[in-house]
Amino acid sequence: MSSSHMHWLNALHLQCFSLVMSTWVLFNISKAQAQGPVARQKALKNSVNAIFVFGDSTADPGNNNYVTTIFKGNFLPYGRDFPNRVPTGRFTNGRLAYDFVASYAGIKEYVPPYSDPTLSIEELMTGVSFASAGSGFDPLTPQLSNVISLPKQLEYFKEYQKRVELVIGRKRTKNLVKNALYIVSAVTNDFVVNYFTVPIRRKRYSLPDYMEVSLQQVQQFMQGLLGQGARRIGVVGLPPMGCLPVVITLNSNNAILNRGCVDYFSSVARHHNLMLQSKLNTMQSNLFESAVRVIYIDVYGPLFDMIIQSLKFNFDKVSSGCCGTGLLEASYLCNPNSYVCYDPSKYVFWDSIHPSEKAYKLLFEATKSHIDFLITD
Repeated sequence: MSSSHMHWLNALHLQCFSLVMSTWVLFNISKAQAQGPVARQKALKNSVNAIFVFGDSTADPGNNNYVTTIFKGNFLPYGRDFPNRVPTGRFTNGRLAYDFVASYAGIKEYVPPYSDPTLSIEELMTGVSFASAGSGFDPLTPQLSNVISLPKQLEYFKEYQKRVELVIGRKRTKNLVKNALYIVSAVTNDFVVNYFTVPIRRKRYSLPDYMEVSLQQVQQFMQGLLGQGARRIGVVGLPPMGCLPVVITLNSNNAILNRGCVDYFSSVARHHNLMLQSKLNTMQSNLFESAVRVIYIDVYGPLFDMIIQSLKFNFDKVSSGCCGTGLLEASYLCNPNSYVCYDPSKYVFWDSIHPSEKAYKLLFEATKSHIDFLITD
């Protein structure tokens, strides 16, 4: 990594640290509502009427709008292709993969952030996202960005249940929680933002050891989620990290001319995903209650396919984002003054880290069989 890249990276993290230091129902919906815009034919026969999402920026629809952090996306050009061009806080130009999942399952069109104080009880009862951009399983990861940790997200889920219980009662709330779909997407920042960028963890853990620690934290989170009544859980693996535009920019021998994926980082993702899949399979086999479903959701393969078979998916740009130069910009570096490409659907990535809405839709379509397994009665 060149000294100029290190200077830029150090400046970014100093900004993050300075910010941290300076600030330390469901069954009662009327027929009229059921015939409204969120009602549709169920994808398959299922009793799933709510979706709950935990994780990072791939799953945050705007929770960070209510947090003092630089990791925000509630301004244009984010959201430029969302209905009414609203920058909701989603880190893309339109919808996230889990919005497509919720629509496919017949639940609702968009998964709202739990932190939104204006949510109606009906909206709450069909599910929310607790995810926070910049978060991760490693407790240090959310501290670096001053965002909502995974344990805190679990606390909010417990708080959520109490709020709903006041309206529809304990029994209906338990049924809602039991029959809901759960998605967990929260490991990328542990490696990209934390382990490979900040030296704290590298001084303490070798890479294999850090992977083991990460998997232990995943298991701990899953046990907490199961303990709160979750029964249908999909856990998303790592993407091909070496193909993220920002990773290419900071680790390529020539960041302008050589924009190929940096396989070292992708190989870490592949190895971690195999370990994660094995861990989840073991958890599933140890869960004697037949109603519990815990599965691994692969996004590495589908995203890598979009990159190496770009013509098949009608993508023109696979190694840079649509916003700005597409090489480094994300969050506040991608802002209303940034250049924006004419057609984001030609780009796999919206900014230097996050997929475009089209890529998110393709990821959803590629993982539809996993969703079917989780939601089918």
